[in-house]
Amino acid sequence: MSDHVYKTIELTGSSKSSSDEAVRCAIERASKTVRDMRWFEVTGVRGHVEGGKVAHWQVTVKVGFTLE
Repeated sequence: MSDHVYKTIELTGSSKSSSDEAVRCAIERASKTVRDMRWFEVTGVRGHVEGGKVAHWQVTVKVGFTLE
């Protein structure tokens, strides 16, 4: 069994539709340049309010990926 060692980065994604979509946006965008992502942890959720309604969501995630 091999040892698992991970490097972590912090990302913030945003979406007009939902917090889940904000996470997906962050992960999908990072996957274009970061290889071997294995897990994520939501570390913060916030949003922007306009006219008494949620205008967009922002979600910060810690992402772990394996080292080469």
